Amino acid sequence: MKLVLREPFCTLWRDQDPFTAVERLSGKTYRELEGRRTLETVVGGRAYFVKIHRGIGWGEIFKNLLKGKMPVLGAGREWEALARLHAAEVPTMTAVAFGERGLNPARQHSFIVTEALAPTIDLETHTQDWRQRPPCPAAKRALIDEVARMLRAMHNAGVNHRDCYICHFLLHTDAPADKPRLSLIDLHRAQIRPETPRRWREKDLAALYFSVLEIGLTRRDLFRFLLGYFARPLRALLKEETALLARLEKKAARLHARKQRYGEAL
Repeated sequence: MKLVLREPFCTLWRDQDPFTAVERLSGKTYRELEGRRTLETVVGGRAYFVKIHRGIGWGEIFKNLLKGKMPVLGAGREWEALARLHAAEVPTMTAVAFGERGLNPARQHSFIVTEALAPTIDLETHTQDWRQRPPCPAAKRALIDEVARMLRAMHNAGVNHRDCYICHFLLHTDAPADKPRLSLIDLHRAQIRPETPRRWREKDLAALYFSVLEIGLTRRDLFRFLLGYFARPLRALLKEETALLARLEKKAARLHARKQRYGEAL
């Protein structure tokens, strides 16, 4: 069994079984699946997000594997990813409680509790009317630079997101527009290695590119992102990464076509 409790849960759950106590937390439920529950709760006047994993069963595990997808088995992956991102200075959630018990991956019981990030708005919502109401150029450039910096630092730290869409970047609305503060969320599917393979870097980049196709970014905006992500002169970048840029275009186009067909990208 693994267990880490910080305040206020260290005091709140003293002399209790944390795995029972976490199930009793109440609040606004965001997702309720057979093996996973996500909710927002308030403790001591502060808001927290809670993810509870109860095991998805061998059938679901094999179904994911047959589709070429790595199943989400518990909260451990997100706990490790958050620690890696904090060490790499990538702004993200702060975990205050984590528990994991059971050796059977199909029945493992785990949870993670993180501090709520507020006041924030996700970048998908923030940018949804950019075509009709173009943003301040300086504010847009600052956002592009920060997303590029965060993604570069994440990949250099050996983490790939696997759901790298702009909706998972939260913009803190109390920060100046020309000095934006972002936080990366929803890391339960993240993969962690000593070094991020090129294939998984490209998957994150393609997903991010797909998610900004309809917000009115210009070619110059895209080049600005690439300059920030690769940290190389544009001329060298276009010469050395031509094949990569072509692959990203194709992958983003496939995701867009799939969304048009089925209503979702993945």
